[in-house]
Amino acid sequence: MPEYKAPLKDIEFVMNEVLDFEQHYANLPGGDEASPDLVNAILVEAAKFSEEVLSPLNQIGDQQGCTRHEDGSVTTPEGFKDAYSQYVEGGWPSLAHDTEYGGQGLPESLSSIISEMVGTSNWSWGMYPGLSHGCMNTLTSHGTDEQKQAYLPKLISGEWTGTMCLTEPHAGTDLGLLRTKAEPNEDGSYNITGTKIFISSGEHDMSENIIHIVLARLPGAPAGTKGISLFIVPKFNIDGESNTLDQNAVTCGSIEHKMGIHGNSTCVMNFDGAKGFLIGAENRGLNCMFTFMNSARIGTAIQGLAAAEGSFQGALAYAKDRLQMRSLSGAKNPEGAADPIIVHPDVRRMLLTQKAFAEGNRAMLYFGAQQNDIAHNGATPEARKEASDLLSFLTPIMKAFMTETGYEAANHGVQCFGGHGFIQEWGMEQIVRDTRISMLYEGTTGVQALDLLGRKVLMTQGELLKNFTKIVHTFVKSQSENEAMGEFIKPLADLNKQWGEVTMEIGMKAMQDQDEVGAASVDYLMYSGYVSLAYFWAKMADVAQRKLAEGEGDAAFYQAKIDTARFYYARILPRTLSHTAMIKAGNSTLAAIDSEHFAF
Repeated sequence: MPEYKAPLKDIEFVMNEVLDFEQHYANLPGGDEASPDLVNAILVEAAKFSEEVLSPLNQIGDQQGCTRHEDGSVTTPEGFKDAYSQYVEGGWPSLAHDTEYGGQGLPESLSSIISEMVGTSNWSWGMYPGLSHGCMNTLTSHGTDEQKQAYLPKLISGEWTGTMCLTEPHAGTDLGLLRTKAEPNEDGSYNITGTKIFISSGEHDMSENIIHIVLARLPGAPAGTKGISLFIVPKFNIDGESNTLDQNAVTCGSIEHKMGIHGNSTCVMNFDGAKGFLIGAENRGLNCMFTFMNSARIGTAIQGLAAAEGSFQGALAYAKDRLQMRSLSGAKNPEGAADPIIVHPDVRRMLLTQKAFAEGNRAMLYFGAQQNDIAHNGATPEARKEASDLLSFLTPIMKAFMTETGYEAANHGVQCFGGHGFIQEWGMEQIVRDTRISMLYEGTTGVQALDLLGRKVLMTQGELLKNFTKIVHTFVKSQSENEAMGEFIKPLADLNKQWGEVTMEIGMKAMQDQDEVGAASVDYLMYSGYVSLAYFWAKMADVAQRKLAEGEGDAAFYQAKIDTARFYYARILPRTLSHTAMIKAGNSTLAAIDSEHFAF
């Protein structure tokens, strides 16, 4: 089983040297609380908790899974409940939440960085508090003062956890088809009746109450997504002092039999007239739920990063130790029976691909986390709007591109181990199984791609795209006199220009055939991801070059950044060529065969 070691040096490099988190926090109202000393102490303690408490439970969770009992209760794997108690005692759930309700009021980006360490060490366990985070954000944004007072303090403390209950057996992603009903009661509450599936952390033994955020329809509501409302449905009813009372009419009907994330209880949840309370306006539930869904999409992007980092750590350690064959250019370990496999070019190709995705996606994610901070707490309305637009554009890229490349990296990890990668004891195949769902839940790659190209780019006439390409252009311009950066800046400038041209070409085709959007969307998203990552690798290379020139810090560390950037530009960035070719192929190649002619 890979032994997780938090990459604190790389985390601090991105935070302090590439993205200047110290100045970022200083610019946020109240952000001065996040002093460098405090942030460093938090990161060190989070690393210790992830390495010493969560990582040893990762394989246990996979092997034991969760157990549903006859009464509908669920027991989590050995050690999970105790780890959660330690997590609560450490104050981790309250880190980035409102002080009015017991939170510590620190920036949300810091919580995202902690989530990376937690998720890489034990993704299944990390989903329990992760879902609570989105639940709290939804209540904070859309709940009444009374609802906030009733639910937020115990959610923020970690005494209670939360879920989101969206889809149903017949609906999938198309939430407009959902049938769960909400019948009004005289006391202002509602009786919620229906079945929800794929509910992560839906039932467990780690907290004393579970607060479900549920989509349902009111009587006479319009059809489709315009007739959906949002409700709070607690597992246990509560009194006016937030004390738990009798169990509500909501139970776990079964636990889904999944290929991965066995340590998390993914449930079928039955609501049999359960008491619920409306959040926000009637028939505006999907709008409110997007607060939760966007939190979850960023959280899922972290899973892609976690998969790349965790698999890279396991593969790197193995590649340094495993002896197989001799190097083609001569023995590198002449005293041994064979050379370590890290000397072989193809193994290096896989390791560098993992490294490029893990470290590049970390920079992208942390940049997105900064935008999330500003969107919620920026000093001016203009700053909040600009950051919100940037985050809106980047979210589908982060969610889909980072999970696709994270899954690719996880598969490389198995391949580095050869036959041993296929054996359960090593833990590498678990990463593949655990992360495969990341391209599915919170909107598949195809759904994210349509959101990016259709809603975020074409429907805004390219304005959201321009917000990001202007950032890239400004960086390119700032490096125009820096000869040392020429190998990165010219291809980045060319691709940044081509990005707009490719977008315009799709838009023109779509005016004649709207299916051109769907035909191009996934290739467009992956193209966008590779270009975005090129920008972040160029920024990291620039910092590394300057540090080397100044003679500061760890020279080997900075040289590795430059070498990895070169690898990315030479061996991964050319994938944009194939994606542009497939975009240009258009819908005709997909629509040529009639549906009835897909014969077996």
